[in-house]
Amino acid sequence: MSKITVKELEALSADDDGKILREEGGIVGRVRVGARGITVWFRYDAKLNGKKRDYSLGTWPKKPLADIRAERDRIRVVVADGIDPNAAKKAERIQKQQAIEETIRQAEQERIENQTVKDLFDTWLADGVARMDGNAELKRLFGKDVLPVIGKKPLRELTDKDVLTMLRRVLKRGVTRQAVIVYKDVSQMLAWGEKRQPWRGLMADGNPCDLVDMDKLLPADYETERDRVLSPAEIRELHNIFARMDEAYANADDRRSAPRPVDQKTRIALWLCLSTMCRIGELLLTRWEHVDFDSGVWFIPAANTKGHRGKKQDQHVFLSDFARRQFQALHDLTGNSPWCFPAKNRTGEETHVCLKSISKQVGDRQVRFKNRSKPLKGRAFDNSLVLADGANGEWTPHDLRRTGASMMQGLGVSLDVIDRCQNHLLAGRVRRVYLRYDYEAEKTEAWRKLGERLDAILAGGAEIIEIRATAQ
Repeated sequence: MSKITVKELEALSADDDGKILREEGGIVGRVRVGARGITVWFRYDAKLNGKKRDYSLGTWPKKPLADIRAERDRIRVVVADGIDPNAAKKAERIQKQQAIEETIRQAEQERIENQTVKDLFDTWLADGVARMDGNAELKRLFGKDVLPVIGKKPLRELTDKDVLTMLRRVLKRGVTRQAVIVYKDVSQMLAWGEKRQPWRGLMADGNPCDLVDMDKLLPADYETERDRVLSPAEIRELHNIFARMDEAYANADDRRSAPRPVDQKTRIALWLCLSTMCRIGELLLTRWEHVDFDSGVWFIPAANTKGHRGKKQDQHVFLSDFARRQFQALHDLTGNSPWCFPAKNRTGEETHVCLKSISKQVGDRQVRFKNRSKPLKGRAFDNSLVLADGANGEWTPHDLRRTGASMMQGLGVSLDVIDRCQNHLLAGRVRRVYLRYDYEAEKTEAWRKLGERLDAILAGGAEIIEIRATAQ
């Protein structure tokens, strides 16, 4: 039996359809004539475990004769070992697939193990934190002080030394408060990751921030928790400062070079923070549709509130005459906008002002408490809002919320009512679920007392008596 040659195959014609070709070594070919022309399907006749079997070797001319014979030789070796070549081929495919899957698994495991602090931040931003400004301040803060230092660090390699390095870089700029905020936010992010996979598996040694003693990094005179309360004398002084600013500006020979008074909208925001005890962010997010002058109610939707551990609740502020006048004055300035404190974003679309804007304006006018040698671009740089000649330290808009609450306490308002005026969540699930009384009358009366007290202080006709906290 001679070998089949390529020349022999090429000489085949349509008349050879169905012809059987044989070659020594068990190779058998069948000629087929069809749409693809003349092809020859080859198989290998063999015996496996005493039974005759045939195995496909491929089709000529798609597969060269040399490859067909090589496939025959491979099958012959397998059959000689008592193995079914088809089963062996299937097992080989399975092994290759398993090898591919294992490679992919290892690559994915390597990717997970090399997840960075930046990867955690992106996930936390998307799924773990939702602040009133849409996380804009978080993005700014991390983009400036965190990610450039530790963002590329694999999370599994992050240590307390890395956190210390990051914090010391911030402190070196003299912005102590910023360093505290950075520490708290990074610690919050890592604590969130520590409870969830895959981040949990990458933090086998725990949260690196837990090993950082922040108090040792801060100046000895820095207060991590503020307790600043403005005295009645300071409240009146603030009112008088605004009046003197207006007078000086009105009488200036050249107003273009004269210091500008604090913006009227900023003043109103401060008086509203004091008279309603709201958070400055809640106020700046307010739309005019939330302020009902007829009923004297300012509605703060839960989405605009700070909340606690993810829990938020609506708030209804029953406006005193003092607070209502502030909103009315503000409406004269911005009533043509849907926002109480409008601004334009970079695309020209109208939105609310930056939630940090009021705090920055107040801080920029108390530079004696800042570590700045020159003004920031486009910002004020003076001490025009320093109160009591600085004896009591710097004050912030959030201190007005604490001041209003302290004044209410001094006016005999119960702590329960003050908590509700500040929209604090009730402690304990049972109380929140079952105690549904809304305290509207009590809160209305509390805000009324506070408004009347402020009117008396600013009018200058009432005796200024320091308000001291009393046990309730």
